[in-house]
This record gives sequence, structure tokens and C-alpha cells, in this order.
Amino acid sequence: MGDNGTKLVALMPAVVFVLIALLETMRPRRALRFGRLRRWTTSLILFVCNRATVLLLAWIIAVPAAAFWAETKGIGLFNQIALPLWAEWLSAFLLLDFAMWLQHRLTHKVPLLWRFHKVHHADPDIDVSTAIRFHPGEIAFSVLWKTGWVLLLGFSAPIIIAFEAWLAANAAFNHGNIELPRWLDRIVRLCLVTPDMHLVHHSVIMREQQSNYGFALTIWDRLFGTYVDESENGRHLQSIGLADMQDARPSHAGISLKLPLT
Repeated sequence: MGDNGTKLVALMPAVVFVLIALLETMRPRRALRFGRLRRWTTSLILFVCNRATVLLLAWIIAVPAAAFWAETKGIGLFNQIALPLWAEWLSAFLLLDFAMWLQHRLTHKVPLLWRFHKVHHADPDIDVSTAIRFHPGEIAFSVLWKTGWVLLLGFSAPIIIAFEAWLAANAAFNHGNIELPRWLDRIVRLCLVTPDMHLVHHSVIMREQQSNYGFALTIWDRLFGTYVDESENGRHLQSIGLADMQDARPSHAGISLKLPLT
């Protein structure tokens, strides 16, 4: 993948983000209880903090750099076997998607990780801005987690860059405050997580939060029994967020950043 190709791939999440933002402005699925201004400001502040975290960590470790190092040293499974290019990319995307599904499940099951991940779930509304609403502590863990998988399996740097862009684009799509026609939703979710499917995961009901962990592919939730079709309250009446934070507090950046400490 050349420099131009890398730049185009890196732009994909931003393009999807803008398109979903326009669609949910024109035809939102749900009325937002707390509006956009303060929520979006908080999400953007968190996003900037997260980018700074990634840049700081890059002095020690960066996922694409780890992939390049593993490739030059012949470390990792994929550096030990010869596969056709299409098979390498397909296998890598499937395994990386599973890695992210597993990471997401761990952030709900491990109390320390949940302290950081609940910042994402604290948003009492859900729209495309929720896709970038993560605590820097979770982002730091995610970098370390992905680096471990890269070193174990030996994915190339172009694959990592393309996967990261694809994952971010999917997250923007399935967090969007949009509603696909029911027939189209049923077709798309055979493979990809749809907004209605991911909506269940943002329910205030704990057992529904612990379902539909996928950010992109639906296969892992179906295989491991964590797939839920719809909230017990229905997709239009389902409450969003954390049961003990059903107010405007999560819309404040300072409160969101301090939330893991409370």
C-alpha cells in the first residue's frame, strides 16, 4: 500500500462519520434527550485526549511499527507461513475482528477495565459522536492489546492500517442515530453490526449491555451466544446509558474523564 493509498484508507472513517452525522441530522431514529452541543463537545475533547495518548505511546510502542518490526524479524504466525495475498488479508481481518470482540467483552467483565469502558456507556443518548467517546485509559489498553496480537500473529503494517480504518468506519455506522429499513437491517446484520443491533448493547439493562459486543462483524456474537436481536423494551422505547447516570452529568468532559476514579 503506497502513501496515497494509506491516506485514502485513513480518510475512510472520517468520510463515514460525516455521512452518518448528516443522515442522523436529516432523519434521526430517536430524539436526543440532551441534544448535540455539549455531548459532541465532550466526545471531541475525549477524542483529542485519545489522539494525544496514542502519540505519547508511540514513543514507546505503536501498532503499525510493531507490525513492521515483527515482519523484519520474522516474528508471528503469518511471517512463518506463505498464503495468497487475499487469504492473508481475509484471515487477518477475521482474527483482528475477533481480537477486538474479545477485548470489548473483557472491558465488560474485568472490573478495572469496566471502570474505563463505562465512560463510553455513560452517554445517555447515542449517535455517531458516541463512536469516539472513549476514555484515554481504555485507548492505552487497546494499543497494548492490539500490539500483543500483532506480535503473536505477525500481521503486516498495511493490513493493520486498513483494519483500523475499517473498524472505525463500522463503529461510526453502527453508533449512528439512524434506522435502516427493517428488511435491510435483517440482511446487513447477517454479516455486519447495524445501528439497531448495537443499540441493544447500550441498554441500561445489564444483561443487554453484556450482549452484541461486535464492532464490525456479527459472527462472534452468534458463535459465542451473546447475540440479542432486540431489547426487551423494543428498539424505540429502550433506555440508553447507565442506570445510575440518567442525567446530564456524562455530557461534561471533566466528569467523564474522572468517572473511572469514582
